[in-house]
Amino acid sequence: MIKVGDSLPSATFNMMTAEGPKPRTTEEVFGGKKVVLFALPGAFTPTCSNNHVPGFRDNADALKAKGVDSIVVTSVNDAFVMGAWQKAQSCEGKIDFLADGSAKFAKALGLELDLTERGMGVRSRRYSMLVEDGVVKTLNIEEGPGAEASGATTMLGQV
Repeated sequence: MIKVGDSLPSATFNMMTAEGPKPRTTEEVFGGKKVVLFALPGAFTPTCSNNHVPGFRDNADALKAKGVDSIVVTSVNDAFVMGAWQKAQSCEGKIDFLADGSAKFAKALGLELDLTERGMGVRSRRYSMLVEDGVVKTLNIEEGPGAEASGATTMLGQV
């Protein structure tokens, strides 16, 4: 499992653009930047939609005022779903939504979550991290339900 001080593994996400899905590598997203990354089990799910994403959306300006270059969220969904969810959450220009459709990034981090018994397949655990030039500076893994440990308020205190 990834830990503070580790470099992020090389991965390629898909991100919805006006021209359709476009690949984004970890180097493009995190290289030379201070980035808040948070991940969650699934788009349009209750805790993710009602608590986790809104917290980061509503605190985007405060995080950026502390020197954060960008805020990104990843989930094991395709780029079309992530693009629709970004619009539904009013996050355009505030949070980049990166699709990890096959859970390759989640697995490379050691933060996958097997929800097969609940009909959701392999997903990502809920977490947040501060990443500087591809290196993990803080890591907050949610151990229970909710989005407190990995939420925006926690991250604001760590930036």
